[in-house]
Parts: sequence; structure tokens; C-alpha cells
Amino acid sequence: MEFLLEYGYIGLFIGAFLAATILPMSSDVLLVGLLAVGADPYISVAVATAGNWLGGLTSYWLGRAGKWEWIEKYFKVKRETIEKHQHKVARYGSLLAFFTWLPLIGDVMAIALGFYRVDWKKTTLFMLVGKGARFATWALLFYWVKPLFG
Repeated sequence: MEFLLEYGYIGLFIGAFLAATILPMSSDVLLVGLLAVGADPYISVAVATAGNWLGGLTSYWLGRAGKWEWIEKYFKVKRETIEKHQHKVARYGSLLAFFTWLPLIGDVMAIALGFYRVDWKKTTLFMLVGKGARFATWALLFYWVKPLFG
């Protein structure tokens, strides 16, 4: 992941995009690393947000392309289980997209939102807001903690 820092904002975008898929990466570490070497915080937050948001939307659309039969056949999940989860997702709908920034379950949420055909316009908006808030918080924490280390 360190090599991505060598590419600056482009590396941050790529890393944030990939981290929003099922690949185990930390876009937060990339953001903080870039800020630590003097990158502009506004550009960094915008780039990380854009990359992570587009990666999350990719997961959403991959989920949307999924079929019930595939889940049953390849993942050995019974239709009743799929329908039970559908009711849970339907309960909160596109608001769940705000939490797609969460580690591990966020990627699964994005796929599930697509799979269950949750409104893509609202999902897109809530996902953008959630991911933007995440990176803005990391940047603020970085600048709050930075003076403690001289």
C-alpha cells in the first residue's frame, strides 16, 4: 500500500476506490499518510471521498447485477434467508448507504443495497455523505493530533 503514496492524489484515489470493494485495504491510512507528507487537506479529502464513493457504487452495481439463483447455488444460502435479510434492508432502505464506510460490513451493505434494488439515487447521495464525513473526520483528527507529536 505504501507504493500508492508515491503516486500522491492518484494513488490515494486508486487506494480509496479499491478499499471500497471487497479488497482488504485501508484508505484511512493512505489519507493520513498523504496528509503527513504535506498534501492539501481539502484536495485529499475530496479525492479520497470520490475514490471511495465510486468504489462503493461499483459494489452497489455489482450487487444489482446479482441474481437470487446465484446466491442459492454458489453461496448455498436458502431463499428464506435471503428474503429475511431483504426485509431488514427494506426497513432502513437507502439510509443504510450512509454506513457503507464501516470496515468489513460496509462493502457487504453496498452489495446488498444493490442486490435488493434499493433506490439508487438516494443510495448514491447517502453513500457520498457518509464517506465524505468519514474522511473529513480523519483529516480533522490528524490535524488535532499532529501538534502533540511536535
